[in-house]
Amino acid sequence: MPVAGSDADQIKDMKQKTIFFCKECGAQSSSWLGKCPQCGAWNSYIEEVVERNEVTKGKKTNRAKAEQINEISLSAQKRIDCCDVELNRVLGGGLVLGSLVLVGGEPGIGKSTLLLQVALKCKDKKILYVSGEESPQQIKMRAERINEYNPNCLILAEILLQNIVETIDEHSPDIVIIDSIQTIHSDTLDSSSGSISQIKECAAILQQKAKLSGIAIFIVGHITKDGTIAGPKLLEHIVDTVLQFEGDRNYDYRMLRAMKNRFGSTSELGIYQMQSFGLRQVNNPSEILLSQRDESLSGTSISATIEGTRPILIETQALVAKSNYGTGQRTSTGFDSKRLSMLLAVLEKRGGFSLLNKDVFLNIAGGIKVDDPAIDLSVVVSIISSLEDISISSRYCFSSEIGLSGELRPVVRVEQRIAEAEKLGFEKIFISKYNTNSLDKTHYNIEIISPPTIDDLLKYIF
Repeated sequence: MPVAGSDADQIKDMKQKTIFFCKECGAQSSSWLGKCPQCGAWNSYIEEVVERNEVTKGKKTNRAKAEQINEISLSAQKRIDCCDVELNRVLGGGLVLGSLVLVGGEPGIGKSTLLLQVALKCKDKKILYVSGEESPQQIKMRAERINEYNPNCLILAEILLQNIVETIDEHSPDIVIIDSIQTIHSDTLDSSSGSISQIKECAAILQQKAKLSGIAIFIVGHITKDGTIAGPKLLEHIVDTVLQFEGDRNYDYRMLRAMKNRFGSTSELGIYQMQSFGLRQVNNPSEILLSQRDESLSGTSISATIEGTRPILIETQALVAKSNYGTGQRTSTGFDSKRLSMLLAVLEKRGGFSLLNKDVFLNIAGGIKVDDPAIDLSVVVSIISSLEDISISSRYCFSSEIGLSGELRPVVRVEQRIAEAEKLGFEKIFISKYNTNSLDKTHYNIEIISPPTIDDLLKYIF
């Protein structure tokens, strides 16, 4: 018969097998909490088994060596060419050795296709593609559809992290692709794959492996219904770069954005077009964001915006109709609805247009989301064009922010915007007069017009 003390120890050990995690931020607690003290989320704590196996307890790990900062070599920060111009741009010039990159996106958006294309096109690099969701035969079928062949690309169907690490040590690849982190599990934890404790443990081990060996690692992450990457926010803090692969199923193009990047800018945008053979890089995004039309239509105008270092021309569409109710509704797609309300208030106050009882619908053609204030002018012009039912020339381009006083405010890198509009054959571009102070108009064949206020612009156009 076991003694009472032994029973108490067994009960204590059983209690230590589980712990509560916040699924929003990854905070830990020994008991359930209604509100997370770290991030303030309600009812976010879930219970998980986190007991480590005895074989791993006390195991000696590799120890990093401290170095003087003046003696650290920068050779480890060389970048790998991913053989993909768009991906290299978003990463900041290429893939940094020893970096851990998280790629998130909706199911079926093309994450696996993008990374498999990278693995097949980098023929001078040894790639290890690890899949926990597909068999090698299924990956081979996708590779045949992409119509690329790389003898240095190794395929591994495995979900146990320890076996994956052993394979990495055996082959010493330059790039490792893990598809996906939610399917990988470590035998040091008793919880199931995809749980918060497993995701944290696997990501931490992969990060350590990348830093110590200098191997660049891509990991694919699933996203939740609200569009965030599944698992705690701690996962995004562990990795060096977070890439969001997004798009609309009603369109055949995809956009790659950097939500976090320790080695480059987060303002870059990569655009792809989904085709039967895979993803095609779109070097000139304006070709898919501008409608091919021969005649001018009311409520439509073109704006020059900047995404990272790339100028892009986009089409702004507006529809103003009489409201069936007392107060008109405001609906915007791809544009901040609060900023739309502000611009409508400027039109009423400074322009004298009555829009209170009008429904205003605004759409950025192509489904792209834009937060550049330079498209304010295009939005206002499109709204007035639809309200008065007067078309705007398809050869006009607009690029200026609008202030609360109705003045046209300057925007950054206006030279690139003008050059892009000129390259695509536009005749006139409307910008703020403050952008013309240091601008040499003789260098451009396009006519540059700079009215001081929105009222002067509307008189000129309409």
